[in-house]
Amino acid sequence: MDLSAGDAAWILMSGALVLFMVPGLALFYGGMSRSKNMLNMLMMNMVCLGIVPVIWITVGYSLTSTGGGSRFIGSLDAAFMNGIDLNAEDGGSSLLFAFFALTFAVITPALISGAVADRMKFGAWCVFVVLWSLLVFVPSFYWVYGPAGWAHEIGSIDFAGGTVVHVAAGAAALALALVLGPRRGWQKEAMPPHSLPFTMLGAGILWFGWFGFNAGSAFAADAIAAQAFANTFIAGAVAMLAWLLVEWRVDGHATSLGAASGIVAGLVGITPAAGFVGLWGAVAIGVLAGAICAFAVRLKFRFGYDDALDVVGVHMVGGLVGGIALGFFAAPTALGLTAEDFPEGIMSGGGGALLVDQIVANVVIGVFAFVVTWIIAKGLDAAMGIRVTEEDEVKGLDLSEHSENAYVI
Repeated sequence: MDLSAGDAAWILMSGALVLFMVPGLALFYGGMSRSKNMLNMLMMNMVCLGIVPVIWITVGYSLTSTGGGSRFIGSLDAAFMNGIDLNAEDGGSSLLFAFFALTFAVITPALISGAVADRMKFGAWCVFVVLWSLLVFVPSFYWVYGPAGWAHEIGSIDFAGGTVVHVAAGAAALALALVLGPRRGWQKEAMPPHSLPFTMLGAGILWFGWFGFNAGSAFAADAIAAQAFANTFIAGAVAMLAWLLVEWRVDGHATSLGAASGIVAGLVGITPAAGFVGLWGAVAIGVLAGAICAFAVRLKFRFGYDDALDVVGVHMVGGLVGGIALGFFAAPTALGLTAEDFPEGIMSGGGGALLVDQIVANVVIGVFAFVVTWIIAKGLDAAMGIRVTEEDEVKGLDLSEHSENAYVI
């Protein structure tokens, strides 16, 4: 596939925007952490920028994007980026696509870090990122976007990674949090965010980067990209309002943390749908994601799992909301297309087939991510231990894991 100069420029810019989301996520999570663990949270995110690209250029890209008709995994035909260069027949388009996809591969395991804040060994985290990327992200990506992936073959659609990125990361976060156990003193002592300004700044950077995440997934500077851009904007906005209204109704006040979390919930929800719905579909998905996720983050207290920074409630639940909502709101005609381009949802007269396909793909990939993550975490715990000592947890992971302080008084 040859790209015009304009399309190539937009994808290059979009890849840079997605990459910028990683430090944005680090600030978002870091501000929500306690001050003694700020640097550790930054490092858990930033180290993904070092580990995942090595995996991707050796075998990851090849396993997600090539294959001889397998429904479950690609081949090693493009291992070590064989044939993926400027001399390729497509004029280097495959090189551009490979590195755009790499930015998604980097941020996905970084999302998981929020669930295990304050208590996971940094060395164990680094090994976990390697194994999780290979055993969960790579096959999941192939299933949805590979040449013959089973989720794609059954008719499921995912515009920018709602299933592959958010549902998979959220389900993995739940499994890893369960294996690690709760933080010392959780539900017995207050653990408020230490810097909500950092969290708000991180949310703003994430929103900015998400325009590349979603609109860049159109792989062209065209009308679909424009609609995805608009949908990303409006979904984040209305989800923030929906979350704040839930807080107002339930707790009697609206918080800055709720505003930041609502924005992210809306962005997660619209991700699988960004280029498949019109503006009013984006409004509906944003409202649903904001309101449902605002309730979902409270479930950890009822069920006793310590998802420290609400990865499960925002990313898994938000991804499921957006992915399943496509079964209702997918609307080819709203984008000037037809049902031959992608299937219609129930609200557009398409029947329930897409809804069933969306539920199957999202549930199967979520369960797969949970089970494999549980096995990885248990294996790592037996081999090297994944939780810091009680003494180190009290001291803080900045000092115990990195021998540094975020703040010097």
